[in-house]
Amino acid sequence: MEKHIPVLWDETIEGLNIHKDGIYVDCTLGFGGHSSRILEKLENGHLYGFDQDENALAYAKARLAAISNHFTLIDRNFKYLKEEMTSRGIHAVDGILFDLGVSSVQFDTASRGFSYNYDARLDMRMDERQRLDAYMIVNEWPYAKLVQIITRYGEEKFAKNIARQIEKERQKAPIETTFQLVEIIKQAIPAPARRKGGHPAKRTFQALRIAVNDELNVFHDTLYDALDLLRPGGRIAVITFHSLEDRICKQIFREKTALPDLPAGLPVIPAEMQPAYHLINKKPIEASEAELEANHRAHSAKLRIIERNETNG
Repeated sequence: MEKHIPVLWDETIEGLNIHKDGIYVDCTLGFGGHSSRILEKLENGHLYGFDQDENALAYAKARLAAISNHFTLIDRNFKYLKEEMTSRGIHAVDGILFDLGVSSVQFDTASRGFSYNYDARLDMRMDERQRLDAYMIVNEWPYAKLVQIITRYGEEKFAKNIARQIEKERQKAPIETTFQLVEIIKQAIPAPARRKGGHPAKRTFQALRIAVNDELNVFHDTLYDALDLLRPGGRIAVITFHSLEDRICKQIFREKTALPDLPAGLPVIPAEMQPAYHLINKKPIEASEAELEANHRAHSAKLRIIERNETNG
């Protein structure tokens, strides 16, 4: 397999401030890029990696085993973070990583149906054991629900046109493949709009992938669980690739680092009223010019890091 270099690799590892004896969780193991760098820094510490893609788990296991045996891989969605850690007697960790979205390897595996660049059965499941897939959504979900997800998750202004065209075409025959769906989307979007803003199917495909995998709800809920799991001095690093994920992260981090409403003129803020967390970077870290040239995926990437305070965690 071609070696995959994660986005914002150095910045993420530096931002996690890894201690050699710490406990770390990679919620998005993938092919072990970030995890391999974390594991290299651990001596008596331990790394836990979550993934629900069997191919990724097998590859990552071999990659990490070549470094050390101080790791445990968990074949589940990261929404089970707290449950899995608790079942292992772990109630606090030193660092947690979320590298959101679909890996480039998954996008480039044509049969997975994630990409509008390859013709394949409509699928888009990160966990191939689950029942719901893109085929089911496109062919069975009602018009109103299609409009809702394409608008919300894809931020697509022609959502109604696209949903109407899908409804029209599926009445003739099931919509089976990615290329069939691409053609339907192209028919639904006015010609002038198709000529700008990237591939016309990009936003709809993003919306379907998010809906299939319930990505935004899972991330929202798990980020709160992750914050609860951090020990004082521990950090969470989140890499997002589109505005919806970044907005969730930004809002939750802001909520957790904000001061409560205080009486006017209070000379000193009492320790018990100080927020339990602080931001490591006020603005998101973005890729350098050199990384942007080497990796097109880095263009939309944003890294946010938060730390639990030592005194009020």
